[in-house]
Amino acid sequence: MVVKKMIKFENVKYKNIVEIENLEIHLGKITSIVGSSGSGKTTLLRMINKMISPSEGNIYYNEIDLKNINSVELRREIVMLSQNASMFGGTIEENLNSGLLFQDREKISQKEAYKILSDMKLNKKLEDKVDNLSGGEKQRLALARIIALDPKIYLLDEPTSALDKKTEQDVFDFFNSIIKVHKKTLIMVTHSKELAEKFSDEIVKIEKGKIVRE
Repeated sequence: MVVKKMIKFENVKYKNIVEIENLEIHLGKITSIVGSSGSGKTTLLRMINKMISPSEGNIYYNEIDLKNINSVELRREIVMLSQNASMFGGTIEENLNSGLLFQDREKISQKEAYKILSDMKLNKKLEDKVDNLSGGEKQRLALARIIALDPKIYLLDEPTSALDKKTEQDVFDFFNSIIKVHKKTLIMVTHSKELAEKFSDEIVKIEKGKIVRE
């Protein structure tokens, strides 16, 4: 039997926030979740990551119900970056490695760390203090932190809200390349119609908790 590589929602409800009868998100692609504020976009991401569980219905990852997947093991493969990501540790290097240490994995080398910072257009030293970074720099550092984790699936909630257009373009050129070359998956919530249309293989629109078919 061939396993379908996707995340699938079937008759999913979460409180009075989300009601999704059927949704398939194909892996190995970039999918943007769009819609107005309060429409349920972030809730959808949080359910995929098992940060919250549906009140009703089922969510499948490669045809396995999320209920039957260990949450810790799932989050090794599916990593979520919230819109207001927290900073950990005093230095950039400590922050980059915080996710790996939490997963009881080896730290990346300083060479690897500088490569990731360069990819995120963050021209800083590893010993620099996080408290001295601007909002946009902290957002790029948070993105660098999940890149260091090397998951199969990236869940990003408004990942470029603090970035200027040029940096946003550069960051997503990089993400586009790693998704295509390394067969990763990116599912992102964004208010940027331009970003969604330029980089997405698929766009899912949600309004008032329901998928809008166009």
